[in-house]
Amino acid sequence: MSAEPIIYGMIFLGVLILVEGVYLVAFGKSISLNSKVNRRLEMLEKGNNRREEVLAKLRKEMDQHMQSRSLPLYSVLADKAQKAAIAFTPKQLIMLMVAVSVFSFIGLTAGTEASLPVRALMAAVMGVGGVYMWINHKAKKRLSLIEEQLPDAVELMVRSLRTGYPFSSAISIVSKEIKDPLATEFGIIADESTYGRDIGEALKHMAERLDMQDLRFLAVAVAIQQQAGGNLAEILDGLAKVIRARFRLFRRVKAITAEAQWSGKFLSAFPVGALIFIQVAKPDYYDEVLDHPWFIPACFIVGIMLTLNIFVMRALVNIKV
Repeated sequence: MSAEPIIYGMIFLGVLILVEGVYLVAFGKSISLNSKVNRRLEMLEKGNNRREEVLAKLRKEMDQHMQSRSLPLYSVLADKAQKAAIAFTPKQLIMLMVAVSVFSFIGLTAGTEASLPVRALMAAVMGVGGVYMWINHKAKKRLSLIEEQLPDAVELMVRSLRTGYPFSSAISIVSKEIKDPLATEFGIIADESTYGRDIGEALKHMAERLDMQDLRFLAVAVAIQQQAGGNLAEILDGLAKVIRARFRLFRRVKAITAEAQWSGKFLSAFPVGALIFIQVAKPDYYDEVLDHPWFIPACFIVGIMLTLNIFVMRALVNIKV
């Protein structure tokens, strides 16, 4: 039994761990979504960082990725990196992909007997794919946390407004009382409001950057109230109930479709897993048919069918609410 597939898996796992380790070393534990520390407040308290300097740095981190979509290989990462608010610059991310690709190539050279073109191709796939998977995981986790925090944040704004605070102060209170990632997002809005930016415009920008419907509802509600007047506390109270109800509905749909989603993943992964197992258990299994004229076309047909299966299964379990 060949150990090469195990080595490939260990090298890819090492790539993911290496990327996460470099990220935490470069920006500290507060950059982690598991941290209880509000990164913006930590940056304000650390050293002699002034408020405007922290605001400029955070805004640059959150907006830099979509401005660099024209860079080679970066267009596939830009949208996810922006939603994840990756602190690495686009050029640093590209350098990181190159570095982990070199790391993968060295590992493949030391641990396998694959030919040079195969090692180079696999190293490039692991480098680009590993960084993409890491960013995609960060984006999904961050957006999920924001969706979970948003109803509580809106309700906190409602309580602040009802006790007499202006809306800008309510935003500032939210940025101090809740955890990241939403705390830093609202902290940026509070700072921008202090320096003269319209809060409705800032909320709209955040909603578009994160591509979240609930945040769009919040931005539209605030913009309408600014233009037409009315009781903002009552408007936001109703909005908080709608957001919480939508969140419960999404969770319910996710629970109902969980079995179908995992069935789809299993049916998509099983043929590939069976092929890998056959190659590991009996590498000469296909030797008798390798020279058959239909072997290569059949491989292409199977690959196309497997790809179509992934899209079909995803469409079947992707229920729009």
